Amino acid sequence: MTTSPSTALVERPPVRRPAAPEPGSRRRRQAPGAAARWVGPLALLLIWQVVSVSGVAPEQQLPAPTTIWRSAVGMALDGQLGSGLAVSLRRMAIGFLLGAAVGLVLGVLAGLLRWADLSVDPVVQIVRNVPLFGLIPLFILWFGIGELPKLVLIALAAGLPIYVNVHAGIRDADPLLVEAGTVLGWSRWLRLRHVVLPGAAGHLLVGVRLGVASAWLALVVAETIATDSGIGYMINNARDFLRTDVVIVGLLVYAVLGLVMDAGVRVVQRWVLRWRAS
Repeated sequence: MTTSPSTALVERPPVRRPAAPEPGSRRRRQAPGAAARWVGPLALLLIWQVVSVSGVAPEQQLPAPTTIWRSAVGMALDGQLGSGLAVSLRRMAIGFLLGAAVGLVLGVLAGLLRWADLSVDPVVQIVRNVPLFGLIPLFILWFGIGELPKLVLIALAAGLPIYVNVHAGIRDADPLLVEAGTVLGWSRWLRLRHVVLPGAAGHLLVGVRLGVASAWLALVVAETIATDSGIGYMINNARDFLRTDVVIVGLLVYAVLGLVMDAGVRVVQRWVLRWRAS
């Protein structure tokens, strides 16, 4: 059966493609959601201010947000807040880097080598199941009450999550990709570089994120161990003088810095794993 010329020359309707979103439309859609996230915190601050000012809660036990703000500004201007923050960040950085380095090395060895897995992993699992803060008296007996027990506690808190995630990431490498590399004639190093380590990168960054949170929590506890500097010392000193406003300022500093560090790790995580989107 042949097609008539009139039928063959009939024009087909043009295909309508979806219109491209206007510049800034996505931001306009996200703006109400971003603004709604501030409703709860602002309402809490307002209720807190009303309860404190009205006398429902004693000022000594629950100072008003405005009082806390004035205390924070005064401590920042006289340098007390800055010097304590610098000491705490230095402790956090040294302890985290030490713990991350040890956790990464042990995780890679236990993930790649059978003898390392049999010798290292049981010991790490035993330590991981011991309450971390229950080790503080032992660390004081071993290392005294100086900086060393604080750094060891922070390093241990940071290193354990990193070890667990790196070990799991290497062990969970896709066997099909490893086999494909073997078929292509890749050496052990090439398979490790192009298959195993990229596959474990996501686990590593999850471990870093958990390690940052654990190390920050360990810092809070470590700075209560006979210290004479840092945010923890500032909080303990304020407790002795019944300065609840200063205690809350210190706790808010801990919270804000923890959120900033977690956000920074998430940014690095998205940047490193951007290849997965393709």
